[in-house]
Amino acid sequence: MAFSAVSPAAGASTLLDGTPTPRYTSALSAVTTLFFLWGFITSLNDILIPYLKAIFQLTYTQANLINLCFFGAYFLMSIPAGKLVARVGYKRGMLLGFVVAALGAFVFYPAAEQRSYGLFLGALFVLASGITLLQVAANPYVAILGPPQSASSRLTLTQAFNSVGTTLGPLLGSVFLLSRLPKLDNATTAASIDIRALQLPYLAIGGALLLISLLLSRVHLPQIVPAEDETSAASRSQAWHYRHLVLGILGIFAYVGAEVAIGSHLVSYFALPSVLGLAPQAAGEKVAFYWGAAMVGRFAGAYLLNKFSPGKLLAFNAVGAIVLILISVSSTGALAMWSLLAVGLMNSLMFSTIFTLAVAGLGRHTEEASGLLCTAIVGGAVVPLLFGAVADGPGLRWALVLPALCYAYILWYGLRGSHPVATAAVL
Repeated sequence: MAFSAVSPAAGASTLLDGTPTPRYTSALSAVTTLFFLWGFITSLNDILIPYLKAIFQLTYTQANLINLCFFGAYFLMSIPAGKLVARVGYKRGMLLGFVVAALGAFVFYPAAEQRSYGLFLGALFVLASGITLLQVAANPYVAILGPPQSASSRLTLTQAFNSVGTTLGPLLGSVFLLSRLPKLDNATTAASIDIRALQLPYLAIGGALLLISLLLSRVHLPQIVPAEDETSAASRSQAWHYRHLVLGILGIFAYVGAEVAIGSHLVSYFALPSVLGLAPQAAGEKVAFYWGAAMVGRFAGAYLLNKFSPGKLLAFNAVGAIVLILISVSSTGALAMWSLLAVGLMNSLMFSTIFTLAVAGLGRHTEEASGLLCTAIVGGAVVPLLFGAVADGPGLRWALVLPALCYAYILWYGLRGSHPVATAAVL
């Protein structure tokens, strides 16, 4: 995929004024800070779910309304966000995303003051809408900010800093929130828990979002537009005419659904007597290993994706995730815990690899495709909700079958579904 503002010369990379592309180190560094912050915010949901579940005495299904509202925003807002980014540009799209996300974070204050679960859900939707806009703008920008052959490696590297945020989120959330829970299922003390403990952390998050938005507004980000791919893009009128993109959308749905379903229930899983029977804070601190493994894998993946086929690496990691889930389901104690935490390592390069495989060769349809792919992040709402329904019935162990099925599809996509086809027929 070439990138040019003036001509579609294959293999060329130019700025809007036609000059050759420089090394975009400063621009890439600035965008990487965005990945860190939204990783931190997203992983806090893994702590927020057991925290609000205890306070409001929710079932697993009811608690997963948090994921439904948060990741449902991706489904409703991604396509409008993609059109907005195409109109105002990547940088302005990111700036708007920060402001909207900050507003959502500030709504946590009145939600806690009124002790209203519904208002919390509304705040999460607004917060996630801002993050959706950030994702739609930043992911394709990183993908095209340099040579196309290293797009998967580059996006995986920025995702690694996203994982730094997801690793710190559960650690801090456990200290400030879960430490206040004497027992997740203790109905006699739930009403006495001070829910206003949520106010300060989310006020700080909102302030940080506005501060970074201000700093980013002063950073020069090169304006890059995708060049037309004359071999295929010119003959197709819509992004969804690409088979590998449509299948990639399903891949993102499966990946996010599996990752969130597991991450959101680790605290409850580790509290099971058949696992380790951990207290809330201790279990919450272990969640950091899940996201920390993803961080390590992403830094390693940034190197490996330059050496091996992205599709084959994706398939390899999917097999690893399935095997680890099966080990956890069939074991007890520390083995059940650590094998499930290790799934985070397998998740590490999935998003970036699926994303870049899906947008390969789309030319002028890149922004539209980004919106469609981010819409698929709604998997983080749907799969955990189904997971919760199974957990309320047969139990948490049986619910882990759902993520395993998601990884089975990702395995197929890496080996077969990600290959572009020569036909313009809609799948």
